[in-house]
Amino acid sequence: MPYVERNAAGDIVAVSVTEDAIHRHLVNAEDPQLRVFLHKLSATPGLAETDLHMVRVLEDLIDLLVERAVIRFTDLPPAAQEKLSARRSARVSMRSLHLLDDADGQVL
Repeated sequence: MPYVERNAAGDIVAVSVTEDAIHRHLVNAEDPQLRVFLHKLSATPGLAETDLHMVRVLEDLIDLLVERAVIRFTDLPPAAQEKLSARRSARVSMRSLHLLDDADGQVL
């Protein structure tokens, strides 16, 4: 069940899968207020479209910090290391694919 943060009016303003100092209120996953919050979040224009670009920016930033020895890759939490490694492997695999464009037969 998710934990939420509520504003002074009692509206849900943030959600987490773990309890912490901010996300203190446990709610049922079927809670109507939670559904409204999640619907508003998913309907927010622009955020979803920029998420993938932002992920790439963060990956590049992490790579740069590691390259310059500001942080070590092993300083990151194990889950973050696994996700970054999986994405790097996926990008390497994608580079090895030769996809043809339907229109002119050019390699993409």
